[in-house]
Amino acid sequence: MSGPARPLGRPDEPLEPARGVRVVLDARPLQEPDRAPATAAYLEGLLAAYDADPLEGESFALFLQSDLDDPTTRFERLSVVGRRLLPPTRLLRSAAMTVDPFLLRGAALGAAWRADRAGATGAVYHAAGGSTLPLASGLPVVVTLLDLAPWEMPGAFQRTPATRFGQRIRGRLLHHADALIVGTESVRDAARRLLRVRRDRIRVIPFAPRDWFGLDGLDGADERARLGLPQRYLVYAGRYDARQDLATLLRALAELASAGRPAGLAAEVAWPPRLLLIGASPDDRAALARAAAREGVGDALAYAPHLPDARLAALVRGARAAVLPVLSEAAGLPAIDALAVGTPVVASAVGALPELVGGAGILVPPREPQRLAAALHTVWTDRRVHDRISDEARTRAAARRTWAEVADATRRVYAEVGAYGD
Repeated sequence: MSGPARPLGRPDEPLEPARGVRVVLDARPLQEPDRAPATAAYLEGLLAAYDADPLEGESFALFLQSDLDDPTTRFERLSVVGRRLLPPTRLLRSAAMTVDPFLLRGAALGAAWRADRAGATGAVYHAAGGSTLPLASGLPVVVTLLDLAPWEMPGAFQRTPATRFGQRIRGRLLHHADALIVGTESVRDAARRLLRVRRDRIRVIPFAPRDWFGLDGLDGADERARLGLPQRYLVYAGRYDARQDLATLLRALAELASAGRPAGLAAEVAWPPRLLLIGASPDDRAALARAAAREGVGDALAYAPHLPDARLAALVRGARAAVLPVLSEAAGLPAIDALAVGTPVVASAVGALPELVGGAGILVPPREPQRLAAALHTVWTDRRVHDRISDEARTRAAARRTWAEVADATRRVYAEVGAYGD
């Protein structure tokens, strides 16, 4: 890490940098977006915003995996001073967490060398999501924290000696980062508790929806027809790993099925509610189908592969509600996307979600299938409640954050911690 950083001051203090800094950025998550979808979506939005509005003196040194295509060439207006190709340490699996910090140390130092001669006012290393941090690189380090699951759920994410050692290293590096960016106040508080990060090093910068989710006029009729969906359906567009609470979701659907069809529900409306699961791999889909069959709700599920953002946004907009049952959620990007198109959210009351969803959805405790079943029943059958939360979702959509605003706030953090001193 760097030496003493400039004081960060208050989060709401204006600081408009006259010139940019050299940003050393680990862009590897963009090469494999399916492995780290939240990180890839964050980097895509941030770099696109930088590309749309270049800052004088700002430049980027990007780290990429040597064996995969480079997706950053589409950002044509970025001043990229170099692309450092790193060996594919992901093939080492959990051992990569212990190798990467040492590998990145030398690469970061070389990438930032003589940044001032290119017109930069300083240099900073920016890591997002689960990207590895360099060990003692000498650069100020900014981290965007998108995930707290390794510390909230150690039984799932620290099972082996290698993963435990790697997460200890990462935790210490996060603790000493010069600035930690989070999307909500609740995640700020959790980071302080779990990682013992000082309050004055944390910046709350609310995240934005993906570009297609910020557009009006999306129509999901063609997408529904293509997938054979009824007009009323729920949508799940999250991940498929230990952070999610999909077992509870399937049990909730089984609770609804066993309770019988509600009186007065229109004949054309399916029962139990139909759920569209998007982005499941073939293995995930097979596992979900087996679990749904055990619960007797296999017919309630429909599947779609990973979809381009335009098609995904149309399907989310057309849904009765987006469903996000989770055990750990520090970013809440699927909820942000859904609210951006005016779709209410049924979610677990954990992490960033209560702050993000508020009155634009229904929040329930995790691992409580009866409570989740009641929420799904309400959003599926109660028109007055659905209208109310949909109105709130549309209100939030009108006031949604943009990636230009996220980029501006992030540049201020760069300027605070990355400016050259004496």
